[in-house]
Amino acid sequence: MELRTATPADAAALARLGTDSFVAKFGHLYVPDDLANFLAGSHSEAKVAKEIADPAMRVMLAERDGHLLGYCKLVMACGWPEHARSGNVIELKQLYTAPEATGQGIGAALMDWALTEAAAFGAGEVQLSVYSDNPGAQKFYARYGFEKVADIHFMVGEQRDEEFLFAKVL
Repeated sequence: MELRTATPADAAALARLGTDSFVAKFGHLYVPDDLANFLAGSHSEAKVAKEIADPAMRVMLAERDGHLLGYCKLVMACGWPEHARSGNVIELKQLYTAPEATGQGIGAALMDWALTEAAAFGAGEVQLSVYSDNPGAQKFYARYGFEKVADIHFMVGEQRDEEFLFAKVL
């Protein structure tokens, strides 16, 4: 497996993988209109292309033999300043793997990159949002020293999902 920085040419593949991963894990939770509208806004090719071009974001891909297996986004700004416990807080966003590639060390490689990148940026804390009924992801983040710091929510259309804010002070 190789890690590399996303380029504008990767936008379509990232949008597809983001959509596929979200639907595989959470699609059953939503009415079709809410899900379709959410995906059109959050995982469109145009949105992903804008994120790749944004100097305040870092997007890393995991590939094997040219096949996209996963990705991770870092927003070099604080997503939840009211819960910040340190200075220079950044957000880890969308650490996703292809549904068929889960359990192959992709998430670990991307998390290692994210923490190294955060430290190099001089971040004092990394925050992330995790679905409250996703114990596997919560356990994964806890292995890296993240802990729950707040109850938050995440909207998908008209549906409010209860989420946990996890954070790690570096």
